[in-house]
Amino acid sequence: MSERKVRVRFAPSPTGPLHIGGVRTALYNYLFARQHKGDMVFRIEDTDSNRFVPGAEEYIIESFRWLGIKFDEGVSFGGDHGPYRQSERRAIYRKYVDQLLSEGKAYIAFDTPEELEKKRQEVKNFQYDASTRLQMRNSLTLPKAEVDELIQDGQQYVVRFLVQPGEDIHVFDIIRGEVVIKSDILDDKVLFKSADELPTYHLANIVDDHLMEISHVIRGEEWLPSAPLHVLLYRAFGWEDTMPQFAHLPLLLKPDGK
Repeated sequence: MSERKVRVRFAPSPTGPLHIGGVRTALYNYLFARQHKGDMVFRIEDTDSNRFVPGAEEYIIESFRWLGIKFDEGVSFGGDHGPYRQSERRAIYRKYVDQLLSEGKAYIAFDTPEELEKKRQEVKNFQYDASTRLQMRNSLTLPKAEVDELIQDGQQYVVRFLVQPGEDIHVFDIIRGEVVIKSDILDDKVLFKSADELPTYHLANIVDDHLMEISHVIRGEEWLPSAPLHVLLYRAFGWEDTMPQFAHLPLLLKPDGK
């Protein structure tokens, strides 16, 4: 097999101004791509419609122009892997949500915010996982006819990933080496919300990185706890052999450590 071309991405959310941590992450990606004669992709991750800030996208693009960091493809730059704005990729994500559901790797949950809050009051350190999901209102506990009827009636729902307990998940990080996480501590993360017909970050970034042929994911260490879930998603789709290599950068802190 020929060596894979280096392709990295910087994928901010349009929720406000570009901050110094984002600039540092983008710079690492830029230098890595240039060192290996690769490509750098600019993607906008705007699946959280509640936090959208008008003008933020334009501000971010202008900031990079001022910094002299150039992208090879992406939003406002064009390319062969678009669209590069996640809100324009709804149909693509829906296809992969349906695949996980049909293969029994995800399920539909109808629990309301009030029902979830009640459960949190009842169960100490509650999380939606293998130990609690069969107590909840979802397609694992409801008859299929009732699930279909609720959807037909317009009942809002989310799609959750089905995490199997009792597994050691190995994540190789270029900076930290091998990281092992037990699946028992992971919750069944929400992948899709019917309210806005958009995926959450976890599904969208996996699908986008795969389809955009991203070879290396260089990001802040705040995303390291999510990496085991992402590995599981790559496996669920059968993409483990082309999964990007991960590198989680230490956070930038003020002198007082905050």
